[in-house]
Amino acid sequence: MVQGTGSNVGKSVIVAGLCRAAANRGLIVRPFKPQNMSNNAAVTEDGGEIGRAQALQALACRARMTVHMNPVLLKPESDTGCQVVVQGRVRGPLLARDFGGAKADLLPAVLESFAHVKAGADLVLVEGAGSPAEINLRKGDIANMGFAQAANMPVVLLGDIDRGGVIAQIVGTQAVLDAPDLAMIRGFLINKFRGDIGLFMDGYKSIENRTGWPGLGVIPWFEEIGKLPAEDAVDLQEGSGGGAFHIVCPMLSRIANFDDLDPLKSEPGVRLTMIPPGRAFPGDADLVILPGTKSTLGDLAFLRAQGWDVDLEAHARRGGAVLGICGGYQMLGKTVHDPDGLDGTAGSVDGLGLLDVETVMTAEKSLTRVRAKHVATGAALSGYEIHIGRTTGPDAARPFTKINELGEGAISADGRVAGTYLHGLFSDDGFRAAFLAARGVVAGGVSYDTEVDRVLDRLADHLEAHVNIDELLAIAS
Repeated sequence: MVQGTGSNVGKSVIVAGLCRAAANRGLIVRPFKPQNMSNNAAVTEDGGEIGRAQALQALACRARMTVHMNPVLLKPESDTGCQVVVQGRVRGPLLARDFGGAKADLLPAVLESFAHVKAGADLVLVEGAGSPAEINLRKGDIANMGFAQAANMPVVLLGDIDRGGVIAQIVGTQAVLDAPDLAMIRGFLINKFRGDIGLFMDGYKSIENRTGWPGLGVIPWFEEIGKLPAEDAVDLQEGSGGGAFHIVCPMLSRIANFDDLDPLKSEPGVRLTMIPPGRAFPGDADLVILPGTKSTLGDLAFLRAQGWDVDLEAHARRGGAVLGICGGYQMLGKTVHDPDGLDGTAGSVDGLGLLDVETVMTAEKSLTRVRAKHVATGAALSGYEIHIGRTTGPDAARPFTKINELGEGAISADGRVAGTYLHGLFSDDGFRAAFLAARGVVAGGVSYDTEVDRVLDRLADHLEAHVNIDELLAIAS
């Protein structure tokens, strides 16, 4: 089990790289994360949802992803509450202050899923969440040492030297853990090193001497990290690419499944700009994409608070194109009805009015992988749906895609504004090329999935060169 000295120290990426390294050695390897908190989710073939990081790790293992790889997924809906997904299915909303008492009830499901994952595997690589040093959360823990104890799981601690203070990160973690938890830790890794590793060797030895734990490697910064799908919104980069076709996307407060945009970053003819809160849309945007969100009504209010509704109206008035995906599609309509308060306070809220449709929030959640046809270009595409709500109206008579000959999504009468519930559509190389060609952009001919696979192999080679993987495997055995 890889646990971190904090959030965003690189656990997800390192576990993915170790998964691919083990798979390349001929092992049957599987990923597992007992508890994840993310609004970036993937739909599994068995019709559930898991964190995007575990989907990438399953790909690294060359394994079919299942709901058991991430049995507890927390999807933040506000600063104080989240939706709880257990073994791929929504269990219900929960306030943060109540989660501590609920964790113990989730441990049986976590251990059941772990038994599913490890069956038939040579190796399971487990990712922790946050840090075991958050001892205020230790009671009933299922994410870090609580799971490690319950599953008798040896732990390797990962520190992040890029943020500074890595010696204190690791030594300090040892200082606050109790003896049973300390007994689970077998060694440490240093991540995100830049420069001459030789200059850090005294510090590395100091950690070993102070903790008694062996160092298992210093991992230099992996330059191609931006080519892998990110799970955390903190990893979003404001700008990428230098092409002439300018795509703009606002960073909503509850932005979800933003990896929808990753394939566009790989296109040489595209420049993608993520707009942070407080900044206006640039006037040279060709296409604005409103992304998915875990809270349509919450982010509709957030969008207006930034003045982005005015920016979007001005962009549309200039003849610019707009595409809304999932929650972004719902926002583009005239009205969002939430009679049962599923997304906040019960009632109805005016949408942005750029599409003549309205949405009614419904309790049933759509979780499905689909094959569809893009109506405007005729291009086939694959994607997935993960949403609540039904959207209908006159513009839905002009569907964005067709699924089994049934219309999906909507297009405005002038053809400039469109909405769809389909995530992952730009990962389909044929559709992405056709979509861009319709806007005068020649695609670069890059296979997105193939490139992600190649980067995973290069990440595995990177770890083979800098991590004592033989010792890690010995610890696992």
